[in-house]
Amino acid sequence: MASTRTSILNSYCSRCFSTATLKKKYKAVVVGAGPAGIAVVGNLLEQKKAPILWIDEEFEGGRLNKYYREVPSNTKVKFFVGYAEGISTFKDVAKETPSPNAYTVLKSLNQEKTCHIAEAADLCLMLTSGLNQSRGVHKQQGKLTDASWCENNKWTLKLDGKSSLSEISSDLLVLCTGSSPATGPLPIKSIQEIGLDPALQPSLLTTLLPTDLPITVGVIGASHSAILVLRNLYNLASATHPKLQVKWFTRHPLRYAEERDGWIKRDNTGLKGEVATWAKENLEDDRLPGSDVNNHLEKVITSKEKEQEQYSEHLRKCTHVIQAIGFKRNEMPSLKRNGKELETMYNDRTGAFDDSDGKKVHGLYGAGIAWPERVTDPEGTVEHAVGLWKFMAYLKRVVPNWSPN
Repeated sequence: MASTRTSILNSYCSRCFSTATLKKKYKAVVVGAGPAGIAVVGNLLEQKKAPILWIDEEFEGGRLNKYYREVPSNTKVKFFVGYAEGISTFKDVAKETPSPNAYTVLKSLNQEKTCHIAEAADLCLMLTSGLNQSRGVHKQQGKLTDASWCENNKWTLKLDGKSSLSEISSDLLVLCTGSSPATGPLPIKSIQEIGLDPALQPSLLTTLLPTDLPITVGVIGASHSAILVLRNLYNLASATHPKLQVKWFTRHPLRYAEERDGWIKRDNTGLKGEVATWAKENLEDDRLPGSDVNNHLEKVITSKEKEQEQYSEHLRKCTHVIQAIGFKRNEMPSLKRNGKELETMYNDRTGAFDDSDGKKVHGLYGAGIAWPERVTDPEGTVEHAVGLWKFMAYLKRVVPNWSPN
């Protein structure tokens, strides 16, 4: 499988970029090439909104591929396949890509089971490669730092703060700029902080912690990512890092996704898959005392009101800390309208943006983890829908209504 994956990835990378001269007029400019950006480009092509200028710094599947390949997915394989089959353009790319490819690999797996993020990341790489100039997609490597709109519906773009694309105009500007792990202030300044991204990569995490010294790692949070980090640390402590101890700071009991009649309670916030199974078997109050995990982990119950006090007490005994408390939006490009700074508010039902007066901003849209759909379950609980298939379902609904006005 490893040699097959290597050959597949080499094929994708070699066909990703075009050296053609950029056009002056586009139907849309899409910023970001993670799963949402890929789905936006595909859905715009479905609506005959080409040519498209696609801007990204790497065109390598976004953070999903860069940081999370080793992470076990909490999504069943069939939903990754649903993303790949969601629109005809993606189906065409899969048919045109020599087999075995990322799509055929997913189709060969048990559709009711989960897989690793690597399989989904490979799919994103394949689709990125196939969404090329032959389909009216022009890729421009770089970071969009400034975008200005004027009354003639022309977006003037600037890359990396310097490379002006002033001759390029577009009807639509779509932001799929993503999010990154959030961190909060801690009362102990001397502690060494490990980012969530490396903590989710066992092959990297093992190199960041000494094997021969007593160390204690504080882990803050009870999210899916936090439990993954706890499991990664336990695996190290029970194998290569026998002097490793963990202090786990959590505000609330573990929350699990629950399958109901035709819907899932806590679909976007609850623990799922093998991570949920591990948590139930090892971290619940009635299981932890009898689990080997208890030999390496201390659970510290916190509250919003007292957590800084509790951090002061317990983090003093830690050598390292990992925060798994959520994600924050990446920095947006600077937006102007008629020469003035543009303040925006995202409409999580349509993908559009409103200005500070509550009026729709012409031609500006967003999607992805930074700009997700707001959903309400049958019990009235509000969440934001994040995931490849969820992005696809949302975009299929809203993109047909995206217009310059």
